[in-house]
Amino acid sequence: MKIEQRLKELGIELPPIPGSAGNYLQYVQTGNLIFLSGAGPRSADGRPPAGKVGSDMSVEEAYRHARDVGLIQIAKLKDALGDLDRVTRIVKVLGMVNAGPEFAEHPKVINGFSDLMVEVFGDKGRHARSAVGMGSLPFGIPVEIEVIVEVAG
Repeated sequence: MKIEQRLKELGIELPPIPGSAGNYLQYVQTGNLIFLSGAGPRSADGRPPAGKVGSDMSVEEAYRHARDVGLIQIAKLKDALGDLDRVTRIVKVLGMVNAGPEFAEHPKVINGFSDLMVEVFGDKGRHARSAVGMGSLPFGIPVEIEVIVEVAG
């Protein structure tokens, strides 16, 4: 359980997995790939924070929210796999940032997620990625991230 040990060393506790906001699954495995549904951040009280990045919140705040989404996605992987050491690669990440048309620092926000993946999984956490702006996101959340992960049988 190297990854579990790594989480302990980093002082990371995985959060509970939020319920689905509709008729879909939090994750689906096909072959050696797991597709994690998009997730947004949760505040300490379990509610989603809201706001547009660049006008309602800073890039630094949004970076922390993206990192929090990473914790939720790792919790989903733990639920799906039982053993996080089965992760062989974080393959692809789609990071969506709720921002106005003038905002241009989407990659800096999604780095909160990407940095966490490398911190936890090492080189297996390095991934292909898109960081894009959206005119809005569900419930007004500042960031939503979906992930494709390769796993060992």
